[in-house]
Amino acid sequence: MLYIPKHYTNILGNIENTEKAIKSVKDMFQDNLSAQLALLRVTAPMVILSGMGLNDDLNGVERPVSFPIKDLGEQRAEVVHSLAKWKRVKLAQMNILPGRGIYTDMNALRPDEELDNIHSIYVDQWDWERVITREQRNLSFLKMTVRRIYEAIKVTENKLYVEFPQIEPMLPEEVFFIHSEDLLQMYPDMTSKERENAIVKEHKAVFVIGIGGKLSNGEPHDNRAADYDDWITLNEDGYCGLNGDLLLWNPVLESAFEISSMGIRVDEEALRKQLELRGEEHKADLMYHKLLLEGKLPYTIGGGIGQSRLCMFLLRKAHIGEIQSSIWPDETRTKCQAAGVDLA
Repeated sequence: MLYIPKHYTNILGNIENTEKAIKSVKDMFQDNLSAQLALLRVTAPMVILSGMGLNDDLNGVERPVSFPIKDLGEQRAEVVHSLAKWKRVKLAQMNILPGRGIYTDMNALRPDEELDNIHSIYVDQWDWERVITREQRNLSFLKMTVRRIYEAIKVTENKLYVEFPQIEPMLPEEVFFIHSEDLLQMYPDMTSKERENAIVKEHKAVFVIGIGGKLSNGEPHDNRAADYDDWITLNEDGYCGLNGDLLLWNPVLESAFEISSMGIRVDEEALRKQLELRGEEHKADLMYHKLLLEGKLPYTIGGGIGQSRLCMFLLRKAHIGEIQSSIWPDETRTKCQAAGVDLA
């Protein structure tokens, strides 16, 4: 659903300044992220062959854009949803050691997205992945990594203020951590999105741990595919889940705003369990899953950080279409134009 903030104005003044600021955010943040996590930039595919198990299934119902390739005997390829699994294979090919990793500009198409202020059929994000040891597959290491990513965001916000003084820093010093089960117990009568809004409005920057596994009410906080994030392993807090979402309070939209989904990736045991819980044991025969189950892929932590999302947040924009060029319903364009929201 489209939301138009009352009395909205482009604090950067015009589209030209917005474009300059977008470049500044992207240049600064990827440098900060790379430094915080020791990441090397690599080139990534926009399309991959179908049937390899490499594409992100998201919630399991979204359709990838697919097409036949003439020179490959009409074998089908599909546009990526994300690079959650591709990166792990890439790290194995590059023989990257623990403590280092890769990041890339990921460009995807998700035609089944419901278009609103923060969702587009075009998805751009920094997809990153870092090799870890088996001993680092724990909640403490996950939290440390989240703090480093959050620091990269804060540094970017502070540097942006120097270049564009009208954008005053507003992020809190620390990110607040909470497990999705504790969040449910705090607000048992709310939906998961309502719970997010309540906790993020209070703390401004929150990492919700444990996304994908069922909670005490029999439902997951949100859905996750079975074959990349580990949402089944018991962590030090006594709950399941070594993954989560980083949420910031967006004063323009007056709601929680997801910047990143990330987590420690499945090992062999977690993959088997999660495939079984989802009734997807057949995927064990796919190329990616076989490599993982045979111990041929490194242990990793990784995720995606929305490029348009981060720019939208830091530049105080009301609609993701002010950051990226995409396709929008005529009604959306009409309402946004009337409210001074300039869609690309």
